[in-house]
Parts: sequence; C-alpha cells; structure tokens
Amino acid sequence: MMHTTPLKYPVNKTGMKKLFIMKTIPFWTATLLAIPFTFAQQASLSAQQESRSLSLEDCFEIALQDNLTVQIERVNPELSLYDLKVSEGAYDPNFFFSYRQFHRQEPGRFDPTIGTIPGSSSDTDNYSTGISGLLPTGTQYSFQTSVSETEVNNSGFTFNQFSGNAAFSQLRQPLLKNFWIDGSRLNIKLAKNQLTQSDFLLQWQIMNTLTQVELAYYDLIFAQENVKVQEKAVQLAERLLSENKKRVEIGTMAPLDEKQAESQVAARRADLLGANRTLVVRQNDLKNLLSDEYTAWMNVTIQPTEGLRAVPVVTDLQDSWHKGMNNRPDLAERRKGLENQGILVKFRRNQLFPQLDLIGSIGYSAQARDGSYGDLFDQFTGRDNPVWSVGAELSMPLTRRQERYSLKTAKAQAEQLKLNFKRMEQQIMVDIENAVSLTKINIQRVEATRQEREFAEAALDAEQKKLEVGKSTSFIVLQLQRDLTAARSNEINALAEYNKALAQLSLNEGSVFDRHAITVEEVDTDVDGNPLLEPVFNE
Repeated sequence: MMHTTPLKYPVNKTGMKKLFIMKTIPFWTATLLAIPFTFAQQASLSAQQESRSLSLEDCFEIALQDNLTVQIERVNPELSLYDLKVSEGAYDPNFFFSYRQFHRQEPGRFDPTIGTIPGSSSDTDNYSTGISGLLPTGTQYSFQTSVSETEVNNSGFTFNQFSGNAAFSQLRQPLLKNFWIDGSRLNIKLAKNQLTQSDFLLQWQIMNTLTQVELAYYDLIFAQENVKVQEKAVQLAERLLSENKKRVEIGTMAPLDEKQAESQVAARRADLLGANRTLVVRQNDLKNLLSDEYTAWMNVTIQPTEGLRAVPVVTDLQDSWHKGMNNRPDLAERRKGLENQGILVKFRRNQLFPQLDLIGSIGYSAQARDGSYGDLFDQFTGRDNPVWSVGAELSMPLTRRQERYSLKTAKAQAEQLKLNFKRMEQQIMVDIENAVSLTKINIQRVEATRQEREFAEAALDAEQKKLEVGKSTSFIVLQLQRDLTAARSNEINALAEYNKALAQLSLNEGSVFDRHAITVEEVDTDVDGNPLLEPVFNE
C-alpha cells in the first residue's frame, strides 16, 4: 500500500532564569512529602490520557500534513507563482477607447484686400479605439482606428466633415538598450527562478521538519527508557533499605547504614521525578511538531512503536561530501540566487547602451467627400489612401553615471554572493565531516556503554552477595547501585545519540528523502498547468 501525504505546491523567547528558593523545609523532607502527591497526580492524569501508538513513519506523515512550519513554507511557492503571473502580465494586450470633443471659435476680421471675413466656429467629436502592448522581443505595438466628425458653422452656413485613420499600426523595436533584455524580461526571469527557489526551500524545510521529528522521536524513546531505569533504581534502593532495616533489627548492621539507604531511596525518587519531568517535555516537543492544533493532543500520550537499535552504517566522507554538494536543496536555492544576480548584471550592462529604436507605422486615412460615414468607411475598405512611415530614434544620457554605477553595484553584489556561496559549501563540508565523526564515535559508545552496564551489573551482584555474608558495607553497595543506574542511562543515551547522529548526517547530506524512501512526485497540475507535487512514502 502506498502511503501519501498531499503537499500542494504549484510548479511545481528571552530565556528567563528562574530562582527557586526553599526556606525552612529541608530539601529531602520536601522531596519525600511531595512524592505521594506527585504520584497521585500522575495516576489521575494517566487515567485521563489517551495512549496513541505511533511509528516513526506515522509521525512523518502527520507532520507533513499538520506541522505549522511546513504549512507556512508551503504558501511561499504559491506566492512566487502569483509573482510570476504578475510579471508575465507585462505582455497582456491593452484595449483602449477614447472620446474627445473639441470646440474652436474664430472671430471675424477685416482684410484690406478681401474685405470683411466673417467669423466661424466648429465642433469636433473624435472617437478612437485600439489595442496596444509589448512583445517578448521588446517590441512595442499599437493598432488603432479613429474617426472624427466636425460640424462647421460659417456665417450661418453649417456643414459636416468626416475624417479618420484605420488599421493604423505603430511599432517600436529597440536595437541596443533593452534589445536582449529589458525590465519585463528581467522580472519574468527573476520570478521564474524565485519560483524554483521556493520549491527548493520547501523541500529543505520538509527535510528539516522530518529530521526534527526523528530527533524528537528518539528523545522520547530515551526519556521513556530512562524513566524505566530510574524506576529500577528506586526498586533497588528500596530493596536494600528493607534488607538493611532487617539487619539493624537483628543487630548485624549499624543504624547509620539504614539512614544511608533511606537517603539513597530519597535521592533515587528525586531522580525519578526528574526523569518523569523530562518525559513530559519530550512528549510535548513531539506533539508540537505533529500538530497545528495543540489542544487536540493535550490528553494524548504518544507511545513509540519502535525501539532504539544500533545498526552499523558504513560512512564515507568523500561520498557524503558529494551528496551534500549535489543533494541539498538549500545549496541549490543559493545557486539560483547566483543565477538571478547574473541576470541582473546582464540587464545592468545592457542599460549602458544608447536607446536606439527602429520605429514605423502603416495604415489608411480617409476624408469623406460626400459628408457621410458611408463614404469614409468605403475609403477604408478600399484602402484608397495608404500612409506609412519608417525611421529611427536615438537617445543617450551624456554621462551615463546612473547606469555605470548600477552595473558596478550589481557586479560587486554578484562577487559577494559567490563568496557567500563558497562559505556555505565549506560550512556544509565541515558539518558533514563532524557528523561522520560523531556517527563513528557514537557506534563505539554504544558498545562501550553496553560493556559498562554489564560490568556494573556483575559488580553489584557480587557486592550484594558479599554484603549478605558480612564481607561488604552498605555504603559500597549504594555506590555500585548508583554506578549501575548511571551505566544503564548511559547505554540508552548512547543508542539514542547514535540514531540521532545518523539523522543529522542525512540532513547535512541532503539525503533525508532517500534514507526514508520518500520521493516527491508530480501527480497533477493546477488550472494554469503548473505541476502539483506530493511526497510519497515508497513501499
């Protein structure tokens, strides 16, 4: 069965130090008094808790769906897509229509040669409509038609005139500045790369979230196992206290040894309380990563279905470096950032050129001879009066100071980005080498702590037998009990740290998806034809 979690994606505090002051009541007395109440509280809470068994993969699927950070990052590709669509809107044609009314008044005058010239007036209605726009080549175009009707009143005599232009096309093509790249093409290229960058950043955030979930999962297992270790420590201390009381009663042991055992019980109970507190924190940490509504998980107790194992993994530094340089989405995102800066440098260089544009127009004009629209349109359709023009236009700032220093700035920023990218590559290599070393050391710690625990168990068993025959002291047994508890805790800590080191190594390599058999597949497209991606857990 294929488990999938949809990931909709087009294109794809100041820490406050708290001072606890305890007055009058001695520490151990306060601890002992608090234990019964605390255990009663825990028992009451446990009755209200819902236990939910989850594997690591279950946690991954829930986190991909509900983790708030992933949900927030998932919006960014959508925003980048909208930015791209806005940029591409520069090529959308623009329809226009205009109406203007003109009035002209000419007063009468006297001409010595002609005599009195009467005054006249005219009213003109002009209608104009058409489409204009910009092509990806940088060509500006305009197709329009206009007609005018003029009513002339001359000495009481009124007549109408009709004129117009039809299919009148105007074109302007840059030949130098804005030829191979202009502002619109710059914005589109940058927006496309930003969309790809958003994809990479989303994948990187998913990797980070999966790694955080994995680390929290192992921390929770360690916290649960550590509670069991501390419970065993309490049992050992209580058993020794019971035995010491019997020995004191029959006179084979000094009362001081009984007090030492009582102190040991109190100390182990305090350790158990601390372990339980850590368990609650680890539970909450994992819940936070799995939920977008924390109250829904408030009464849930997560029970991991997996244990801590130490499966040896062969590591190769050179191979890990290769993976890191090629697989990490955050590094790929930086490469796109370098590419974007290169595009900007190209644009700034092009702006240094003079503005040399080839311009032209073609169309037909008409003047109605019979004073009607019919005659006007007959001339349009007959193409009686063709009009055309062609030429060039040159303009250039005398100093080009703005353009020159804009280019220098873009080049300096590009060089800075290259250095930042190189620094990032170097830091990734250092992080990977540290992670490889930590993985090797932690697998050795697993074996060393296992032997430590076995030796501590054997030493305690032998010392307890010596105590039973009066050849040892309670103090030595108490010390060995503490050593065994520490050894057991160290062993499970080493197991947890080894698994966490593997998780961190895969994140540094950018191989989280490969390690957990997850692929990101294109499963559909949105209404604009952009791919929708979803992570798939392979069988």
